[in-house]
Amino acid sequence: MAQTGSQTSTFPEIVELNVGGQVYVTRLETLTSAPNSLLWAKFTQSSPGELPKDSKGRFFIDRDGFLFRYILDYLRDSELSLPEFFKERRRLQKEADFFQLPELSRFLAPGKDGSYTEDSGEPEEVELSSPVTSSSDRTPRSPGADSGYITVGYRGSYTIGRDIQADAKFRRVARITVCSKISLAKEVFGETLNESRDPDRSPDRYTSRYYLKYNFLEQAFDRLAEVGFHMVACNSTGTCSYGGSDPGEDKLWTSYTEYVFSR
Repeated sequence: MAQTGSQTSTFPEIVELNVGGQVYVTRLETLTSAPNSLLWAKFTQSSPGELPKDSKGRFFIDRDGFLFRYILDYLRDSELSLPEFFKERRRLQKEADFFQLPELSRFLAPGKDGSYTEDSGEPEEVELSSPVTSSSDRTPRSPGADSGYITVGYRGSYTIGRDIQADAKFRRVARITVCSKISLAKEVFGETLNESRDPDRSPDRYTSRYYLKYNFLEQAFDRLAEVGFHMVACNSTGTCSYGGSDPGEDKLWTSYTEYVFSR
């Protein structure tokens, strides 16, 4: 039986979700923006105490946590922007079916001739009667524009004392550099990317003049993984010097490390 308005209002305005281990924070009105969908039913026809929660009190949904980001994007804007070489349309369609979003499911379904280009990753060419759109519908791009390589690099230093049993003393990473096609770097890192020293270059040019506004490598790796990049190579070089004129003093090591990601 549906809950009364006062009971429904017991859900917080800002809702924390744990979807398959991925944490999302969104507004209640976003979750209930698609009438008759599964999330609309859960958050209007139930009370908070009736929904499963994780150990930290977040509402738990046992579905694919990565793909849920696209479900949430659709609920926010009533449209969906997919990477041009998105390879999980079939799985995302299953998620759309589960969450009872028929417009989104129809958009993700194979064409009338039964063709489905998931293996090649190429976008499906269909005319849409729903407001759902792909990124290639709005901005013409050349083939392969969203694929490529991004190299993330950083310089680091650490000292090793005269006592070889002592732990090395690491200094924090001062700067993370980004080398890639300009359009790719801006797509992946967005506002966390600094202004280039050659800002007049076109998006299809390559640059090594970007660095990030934070110095946590894991944060950069997480962002790359979220948009479909995978690490394919890494390398590191190092030099050693002494902190003073006395060779017995602490040794100072300086290294430069690069990680290469591909999509």
